[in-house]
Amino acid sequence: MAVSVRIPPILRETTGGERAVESDAPTVAAVLADIDQRHPGFHDRLFSDDGELRRFVNIYVNDEDIRYLDQLDTPVQDGDTVSILPAVAGG
Repeated sequence: MAVSVRIPPILRETTGGERAVESDAPTVAAVLADIDQRHPGFHDRLFSDDGELRRFVNIYVNDEDIRYLDQLDTPVQDGDTVSILPAVAGG
């Protein structure tokens, strides 16, 4: 069993249209790196040039915001769900 990563519509072009992908990596950072290795360009959409997660990108592990956990070092386990949600603005 692996970690399931939900891909938002705006990022699906980088994953070949996949709504979800799986990873066996142990942390959120490693999961994202694993996805980028299989789908080049994925990382560039989430991280700024200085390597920081873009401020409009929200990541959750099992509905828990990683900003309140261990951020990108948050551990993940088999069966967990990682959700990537870009912030929406407008009015």
